[in-house]
Amino acid sequence: MKTISIAIDGPSGAGKSTLAKSVSKTLGYLYVDTGAIYRTIGYAAFSKGVDPKDGEAAAALLPELEIGLHYGEDGLQHMTLNGADVTDQIRLPEISLYASAVSAHPAVRAHLLEMQRKLARENNVVMDGRDIGTCVLPEADVKVYLTASSLVRARRRYRELTEKGIACDLKEIEQDILDRDHRDMHREHSPLVQAEDAVYLDSSDMTLDQVVDAIGRLIDQKIDGQAGGRA
Repeated sequence: MKTISIAIDGPSGAGKSTLAKSVSKTLGYLYVDTGAIYRTIGYAAFSKGVDPKDGEAAAALLPELEIGLHYGEDGLQHMTLNGADVTDQIRLPEISLYASAVSAHPAVRAHLLEMQRKLARENNVVMDGRDIGTCVLPEADVKVYLTASSLVRARRRYRELTEKGIACDLKEIEQDILDRDHRDMHREHSPLVQAEDAVYLDSSDMTLDQVVDAIGRLIDQKIDGQAGGRA
């Protein structure tokens, strides 16, 4: 039986993970947060004092990394690094910069490409990231490019961090987001771009429910007959 894949791309903080989790729960699909996988490698580089911009050094780390993805009793995706749960650590602000830097290296992307595609071959998936619809799953049944203004994204990240008791500055967060946008969109390999057949969706002035409803209608239009409709 053919599996169904939904690709959600967009810049950092656009709400891709929140949207993908909600859609995957509604459909009963496997949710794959590819950004968390790259963050795990970024965290490994950070922990070992490796310069994330050094492609050779980042590639040299890969053979010794055992990266795991599983779902805990809380229903959330957890990431493990060499057997240790690093789900919380990889969300620290400084790891965003490491993740962005290591994800620009072809060796790192190639290392993870087959892992991501294998998940899509074996499961119905909702996968989010920066290049899912363009590189990882170019034949995805549904593609969405989700974005929001830099200020809206910064406010979301600020709220997320402060709720966890992490001290942060809104202006610094927005500048970090703008810097990451520039790096992701201008990197040589697999830059962040909207796939030609992706639906553009700006969530700046939308609630989560409104975004989920919009995606739900799109899924119905694209794969209703193939998937037998949504429950």
